[in-house]
Amino acid sequence: MSPNAALRLLCLSLLAAFCVAACDRGGPAAGNAGSGSSAETAPAGPANVPPPRQPDFDPVTVPESTATLPPFPFFKAPDGQESVLGEGDRNADFDREHMIAGNKIVAIEGKVARSMYSLDATDLRRYTAIAFQRNYENAILALGGVKISKTAYTDDVVDAFGGRELLDKHYHGTCAGIDCDNNTYLLRQGNQEYWVQVSTGAIPLHGYIVVLQREGMKQSVGFLSASAMKKALDADGRVALHINFDVDKATLRPDAQPLLEEINKLLNADPKLKLSIEGHTDNHGTAAHNQQLSTARARSVLGALIGLGIDPSRLQSRGFGQGQPVADNGSEAGRAKNRRVELVKQ
Repeated sequence: MSPNAALRLLCLSLLAAFCVAACDRGGPAAGNAGSGSSAETAPAGPANVPPPRQPDFDPVTVPESTATLPPFPFFKAPDGQESVLGEGDRNADFDREHMIAGNKIVAIEGKVARSMYSLDATDLRRYTAIAFQRNYENAILALGGVKISKTAYTDDVVDAFGGRELLDKHYHGTCAGIDCDNNTYLLRQGNQEYWVQVSTGAIPLHGYIVVLQREGMKQSVGFLSASAMKKALDADGRVALHINFDVDKATLRPDAQPLLEEINKLLNADPKLKLSIEGHTDNHGTAAHNQQLSTARARSVLGALIGLGIDPSRLQSRGFGQGQPVADNGSEAGRAKNRRVELVKQ
């Protein structure tokens, strides 16, 4: 055998030995031979699949307290401290507060008590932020309350709620940014919900506590009857109504039903009457959001009237957002007047 032939035979022998070894180890050769390796046959997972949606917090998951509750709002000022809020800012028979339940911001309405304290004032007993938070947490837990907030007022959480402008409508006791700490607690007893938010922030160091007894508003203003609406329409061609919707939504509340039935009576009494249902808001939040909200609310009223049997050809709906105020948006009373639905004679 020639030297060249011997060299070729040696190379072929080494190559065969390498392939056998690779197959024994389940290497590339084994895979190419159809070994059924999981790395080769497992299907690729779906790309960019969002995480499952977190369920909304349900207050009934908090057990009812068996403690004897002191009079609302339960808690006195920390020793040596005085609230810096005036009486008009501290208490409200009915208002709205934003708090955190689980991983999201929620809007809660009811009877409210608020207090704010200057924790580093030189003429008062001083508290650190953690001491303020811990004092109230211990008192809340002693009454059977449960901490329900699992996140903070981060940019992502605020954006998911609808943005800072929407949150600023009722942003009394919250703090967002560096050195801010907000904790929400829930206390349940006798079919009542008591929401408590304890907040601390810096520059200057302050502590804030909000206690809210959740409940619906007790109606103190009567609604217009069908005859009163007709009189206004005959005189002015339009009438402004204050119809109750869920907070920042177009969902009609149950207590809006009597007013809707009066509109139904108005339309049934005059079969030739056609109406434009026009929604308006105050100036809190973005103009785009308010435009969308007012349009949706007007459409909800139209849908409710059709549901009561009114011919759709007699109705139309529009939204004007914050663009046509009838009162000063600088006060709550003015904003309440601007949040309206108008019936306009066609």
